[in-house]
Amino acid sequence: MYPDSEILFPPRCIQQLRDLRGPQWQRLIEHVTMMPNNHEEVLAFGLMMIKLGSCLTCDLDSYRASLGCCTCARRTISGFKGDDTSLLEIYDKALEDVHGFVIKEQPLSVKLLLEEQVEPALRRRG
Repeated sequence: MYPDSEILFPPRCIQQLRDLRGPQWQRLIEHVTMMPNNHEEVLAFGLMMIKLGSCLTCDLDSYRASLGCCTCARRTISGFKGDDTSLLEIYDKALEDVHGFVIKEQPLSVKLLLEEQVEPALRRRG
Protein backbone atom coordinates (compact mmCIF):
# COMPACT_ATOMS: atom_id res chain seq x y z
CA MET A 1 0.00 0.00 0.00
CA TYR A 2 2.78 2.45 0.93
CA PRO A 3 5.80 1.97 -1.34
CA ASP A 4 8.29 3.53 1.11
CA SER A 5 7.20 1.40 4.06
CA GLU A 6 8.75 -1.91 4.98
CA ILE A 7 8.24 -4.26 7.88
CA LEU A 8 11.36 -3.16 9.77
CA PHE A 9 13.83 -0.28 9.52
CA PRO A 10 15.64 -0.52 6.16
CA PRO A 11 19.38 0.27 5.89
CA ARG A 12 18.66 2.49 2.88
CA CYS A 13 17.38 5.12 5.35
CA ILE A 14 20.57 5.35 7.43
CA GLN A 15 22.26 8.06 5.33
CA GLN A 16 19.19 10.30 5.65
CA LEU A 17 19.73 10.47 9.43
CA ARG A 18 23.24 11.95 9.23
CA ASP A 19 22.53 15.66 9.67
CA LEU A 20 19.91 15.31 12.39
CA ARG A 21 22.37 15.21 15.31
CA GLY A 22 25.86 16.35 16.24
CA PRO A 23 29.37 15.30 15.16
CA GLN A 24 29.45 12.00 17.13
CA TRP A 25 26.25 10.88 15.48
CA GLN A 26 27.44 12.01 12.06
CA ARG A 27 30.65 9.97 12.43
CA LEU A 28 28.60 6.89 13.34
CA ILE A 29 26.38 7.35 10.28
CA GLU A 30 29.38 7.82 7.99
CA HIS A 31 31.02 4.71 9.44
CA VAL A 32 27.95 2.49 9.20
CA THR A 33 27.00 3.57 5.67
CA MET A 34 30.37 2.36 4.37
CA MET A 35 29.58 -1.24 5.34
CA PRO A 36 27.55 -3.93 3.59
CA ASN A 37 23.97 -4.36 4.81
CA ASN A 38 24.73 -7.72 6.43
CA HIS A 39 27.59 -6.34 8.57
CA GLU A 40 27.12 -6.58 12.33
CA GLU A 41 27.32 -2.81 12.73
CA VAL A 42 24.60 -2.17 10.15
CA LEU A 43 22.44 -4.85 11.76
CA ALA A 44 23.03 -3.23 15.16
CA PHE A 45 22.06 0.16 13.80
CA GLY A 46 18.87 -1.36 12.42
CA LEU A 47 18.13 -3.03 15.75
CA MET A 48 18.60 0.28 17.54
CA MET A 49 16.23 2.03 15.12
CA ILE A 50 13.66 -0.77 15.39
CA LYS A 51 13.62 -0.35 19.16
CA LEU A 52 13.65 3.46 19.16
CA GLY A 53 10.99 3.75 16.47
CA SER A 54 8.84 0.90 17.78
CA CYS A 55 8.84 -0.75 14.35
CA LEU A 56 7.40 -3.95 15.78
CA THR A 57 4.15 -2.16 16.60
CA CYS A 58 3.84 -0.44 13.22
CA ASP A 59 0.88 -1.54 11.15
CA LEU A 60 0.66 -1.01 7.40
CA ASP A 61 -2.59 0.89 7.94
CA SER A 62 -1.06 3.21 10.55
CA TYR A 63 -0.07 6.83 10.27
CA ARG A 64 3.60 5.91 10.78
CA ALA A 65 3.48 3.50 7.85
CA SER A 66 1.83 6.14 5.68
CA LEU A 67 4.83 8.40 6.35
CA GLY A 68 7.28 5.78 5.17
CA CYS A 69 10.18 4.25 7.06
CA CYS A 70 12.73 6.96 6.29
CA THR A 71 10.45 9.78 7.41
CA CYS A 72 9.52 7.85 10.54
CA ALA A 73 13.22 7.25 11.28
CA ARG A 74 14.03 10.94 10.83
CA ARG A 75 11.20 11.86 13.22
CA THR A 76 12.44 9.26 15.71
CA ILE A 77 16.02 10.58 15.75
CA SER A 78 15.00 14.24 15.66
CA GLY A 79 12.62 13.71 18.57
CA PHE A 80 15.06 11.69 20.71
CA LYS A 81 15.29 13.53 24.03
CA GLY A 82 18.77 12.35 25.02
CA ASP A 83 22.10 13.60 23.74
CA ASP A 84 24.32 11.95 21.13
CA THR A 85 26.22 10.07 23.82
CA SER A 86 22.97 8.44 24.93
CA LEU A 87 22.21 7.43 21.35
CA LEU A 88 25.68 5.96 20.93
CA GLU A 89 25.24 3.98 24.15
CA ILE A 90 22.00 2.53 22.77
CA TYR A 91 23.85 1.67 19.56
CA ASP A 92 26.69 0.01 21.52
CA LYS A 93 24.16 -2.11 23.41
CA ALA A 94 22.51 -3.12 20.14
CA LEU A 95 25.95 -4.02 18.75
CA GLU A 96 26.59 -6.25 21.76
CA ASP A 97 23.21 -7.92 21.23
CA VAL A 98 23.89 -8.54 17.54
CA HIS A 99 27.39 -9.84 18.23
CA GLY A 100 26.00 -12.17 20.89
CA PHE A 101 23.50 -13.51 18.38
CA VAL A 102 26.04 -13.94 15.58
CA ILE A 103 28.52 -15.95 17.66
CA LYS A 104 25.83 -18.50 18.61
CA GLU A 105 25.26 -21.56 16.45
CA GLN A 106 22.94 -20.39 13.67
CA PRO A 107 20.59 -22.14 11.26
CA LEU A 108 21.97 -22.56 7.75
CA SER A 109 19.82 -19.73 6.37
CA VAL A 110 21.32 -17.24 8.84
CA LYS A 111 24.84 -18.54 8.25
CA LEU A 112 24.45 -17.95 4.53
CA LEU A 113 23.23 -14.39 5.07
CA LEU A 114 26.20 -13.60 7.28
CA GLU A 115 28.75 -15.52 5.20
CA GLU A 116 29.60 -12.61 2.91
CA GLN A 117 30.65 -10.59 5.94
CA VAL A 118 32.84 -13.30 7.47
CA GLU A 119 34.62 -14.62 4.36
CA PRO A 120 36.47 -11.37 3.46
CA ALA A 121 37.76 -11.15 7.04
CA LEU A 122 39.08 -14.70 6.80
CA ARG A 123 40.78 -13.96 3.47
CA ARG A 124 42.60 -10.96 4.98
CA ARG A 125 43.97 -13.13 7.79
CA GLY A 126 45.07 -15.95 5.49
